[in-house]
Amino acid sequence: MNNTREVEVVVVGAGQAGLSSAFHLRRTGFEPERDFVVLDHSPAPGGAWQFRWPSLTYGKVHGMHALPGMELTDADPQRPSSEVIAEYFAAYERAFDLRVRRPVDVRAVRSTSEGTDGRLLVETSDGTWSTRALINATGTWDRPFWPRYAGQETFRGRQLHTAQYPGPEAFAGLRVVVVGGGASGTQHLMELAPYAAATTWVTRSEPVFREGPFTEDFGREAVALVEERVRQGLPPKSVVSVTGLPLNDTVRQAIAEGVLDRRPMFDRITPEGVEWNDGRRVDADVILWATGFRPAVDHLAPLKLREPGGGIRVEGTRAVADPRIHLVGYGPSASTIGANRAGRAAVRDIRRLLTAEPVAA
Repeated sequence: MNNTREVEVVVVGAGQAGLSSAFHLRRTGFEPERDFVVLDHSPAPGGAWQFRWPSLTYGKVHGMHALPGMELTDADPQRPSSEVIAEYFAAYERAFDLRVRRPVDVRAVRSTSEGTDGRLLVETSDGTWSTRALINATGTWDRPFWPRYAGQETFRGRQLHTAQYPGPEAFAGLRVVVVGGGASGTQHLMELAPYAAATTWVTRSEPVFREGPFTEDFGREAVALVEERVRQGLPPKSVVSVTGLPLNDTVRQAIAEGVLDRRPMFDRITPEGVEWNDGRRVDADVILWATGFRPAVDHLAPLKLREPGGGIRVEGTRAVADPRIHLVGYGPSASTIGANRAGRAAVRDIRRLLTAEPVAA
């Protein structure tokens, strides 16, 4: 405990949600390194964006909302989003002097007392921090979800997840099975189909394509549905799982060409490919699992925040079981604009907690 450093707030993660939170801490009078610290396990600025595949250019990114206080302007839509957004985040950290510490792995967060009145100990690869509040902004990129199917270990081809997607050229001449009905699955299919020898799309449920514009009211309704799950302590679902997939001209063309011709989920994996119980089979060289991610919150396990339903019950951004813990970029705030709002809300709440006084708007 002699080497433990004390601050008022620790922010874990320096993606959109973490940087937004750090901005609002600074804006309301907290000094970096003195009052708060931002810990990020990535090697460089950019959050999860820095790990995205090169073919995901900035022009293909949907709904990238600027961080508070600094717009992202004049970005070349042909450049990889990993470069554009990493440079933007780096400039943002410099502009507001956020002094992000990296690479730092947060291993565990523990309480110094039985109740929630004491301090928290944040155990990291760079020592231990003692704090009165913690903003968890770790996102999901580090927790890719791999479903389990019979025979999976016998497959002679390659299996990879969206988190490892190298770009479409890597699939040239190969027979590819893409698993997953979300935005990543459809984007992967449309991108690699011109290169692959054959593609097969399988999903657990029938994909829903949405006509018409994504209005603000529609977005609010979708976020509210995700928020209700989090409020009940259930694992959060993505907003896309509620809204459906946008039906634009590119998607219509892919449907017409048979690229987005969905099959139901296979029943088993064989050494040569996949099989259904009705006798159908598809030979494959690659199975690409576009099956989403789970919140990266294992370091919070010592606090016992999980509900019987498997999720962490959250009101706004505050963990119901422990008011010292705020989760931003979790559930309904997982979008870029949601992360901005959640960062501001978390800081307002934490100021109330630390000062026990109302905070002005």
